[in-house]
Amino acid sequence: MIVHIKAFANFREILGRDIQVELDDGSRVMDLLDSLCLSQQGLKSALFDESGKVRDYVILMKNRKDIDSFQGLETTLSDGDEVAILPPIAGG
Repeated sequence: MIVHIKAFANFREILGRDIQVELDDGSRVMDLLDSLCLSQQGLKSALFDESGKVRDYVILMKNRKDIDSFQGLETTLSDGDEVAILPPIAGG
């Protein structure tokens, strides 16, 4: 299956603008992140802290909804899903 990735700010610098990743059917958000970290140097330290947890400031969305409204990192992905990786959003 193909999952579309939209990266913003510093994550776009690491990953590029819009990329597609091929994953096995039934893959989860965590599987996607693992795959991206293997192929993109610098992403792991940007996404994860020293204990292996996703950094508090990282926002992950599936089809424009926060993954926490699903099953977090265990959220199952489907062909054609869009996953967005964002830094914190601040107004001014």
